[in-house]
Amino acid sequence: MAADLAVVAERLRAAYDTYEPIAPVRDELPAGDIDAAYAVQQYNTDHWLAQGRRIVGRKIGLTSEAVQRQLGVDQPDFGALFDDMLLRDGDTIPYRAVLQPRAEAEIALVLAEPIKDPDITVDALAASVDAVAAAIEIVGSRIAGWDISIVDTIADNASSGMFVLSSDRVDPTTIDLGAVTMTLSVDGEPASSGTGAACLGHPYNAALWLAKRMIAEGTPLQAGDIIMSGALGPMTDFRPATTVRVEISGLGAVSVSREGSS
Repeated sequence: MAADLAVVAERLRAAYDTYEPIAPVRDELPAGDIDAAYAVQQYNTDHWLAQGRRIVGRKIGLTSEAVQRQLGVDQPDFGALFDDMLLRDGDTIPYRAVLQPRAEAEIALVLAEPIKDPDITVDALAASVDAVAAAIEIVGSRIAGWDISIVDTIADNASSGMFVLSSDRVDPTTIDLGAVTMTLSVDGEPASSGTGAACLGHPYNAALWLAKRMIAEGTPLQAGDIIMSGALGPMTDFRPATTVRVEISGLGAVSVSREGSS
């Protein structure tokens, strides 16, 4: 079984290098086996760490109850954020930086201290957050046509790509993250909207799930970690030669562009 998981992991890594998506991996893993999918993800995480990449945080996916129902699950998923995935506000990414890219608006949390208590409460988690920021996640999929199940997306590092944080950092005690409103525009045209409550009712609910899950995994969240807490509204295709801008009330704005294909 371990050898089979390693082969799946290698196929996913190859898609990054060839810029060619692959068929879904779910048929190569036990049906609906989330643990096997996380094992594939871990194979690639270990490989990339050995190559010199560094984990700077975690991303949470599937924070929309509608998407959970669509994929037949009752919880979010997570993936690793690496240092070379982090962009600056206003950056332009190469055309081939992310396979089948889509963009979504999120709230990023930056931790002031590690979280090691498996019984942590939402209030204690909130006290552990140093700053919050508007963010864009550029999600991507190595699976052709985004034909994904929960097993596919978990194995594929939770469909991660790149992410960008706003230049402004906000004191989390000054804002109700569940009440914020979000607008995502593409080249100045509105493409998506939502609220903080779209993320499991409140971004801290998603972060609490992640914190407990990472403790159970034996890799608790650390001081300075960035948590991409989940989408505040529908994602949109990130086409070549376009600019995505996200505005979140109380948190400001952030933007990122993509090169043209030529």
